Amino acid sequence: MDNVRLNIDGTIETVSKGDRAAVLSCLARQVELAPGYTLRSFFRMLDTYEPLVQLNAFFPDLLEQFHAGPDDGCRVSGIDCLLLEKTVEMVGFPGEPRLDIYRRFTGWNGNKSVPIKEFQVDMLLDTQVRLGKLKHVIFGDQVDVFEFDTVFTLFELVEGIGWELGFHGTPRECHLS
Repeated sequence: MDNVRLNIDGTIETVSKGDRAAVLSCLARQVELAPGYTLRSFFRMLDTYEPLVQLNAFFPDLLEQFHAGPDDGCRVSGIDCLLLEKTVEMVGFPGEPRLDIYRRFTGWNGNKSVPIKEFQVDMLLDTQVRLGKLKHVIFGDQVDVFEFDTVFTLFELVEGIGWELGFHGTPRECHLS
């Protein structure tokens, strides 16, 4: 699988800003994040490559929050990084078994997951984004979860982050600091 490198300034290596076809052709490529890639880098990428904004209905509102946010210092105490993970879960036994595949984007502190749904986008902008592993869960057994190295495509990264952030945030007036 061909790689595509995402830079911290929001550019996709080897893809010019106006090249819609090149952006779309990168969606199935494996993502490589430049060192220091943050949530701010992600939103800069959306600003740079308009076709990516069309992939998720939440992006226009999320971009508004990004543009209204401060230029730096947007980190939450107790969150070291934001991690995108994949889960493959076998469910429905006994009965009709099925396989669910989904992504999760969450905060991490050390080796513990930290929920981020209560935070506004502009509170997390300078937090580093990392790509995690694939977790394999068999019939809901959370004790024997297997973890594997995996790859993420550009589409999985864009949609995974967009979907998760679309449901996050509480009014700033309600946030306890």
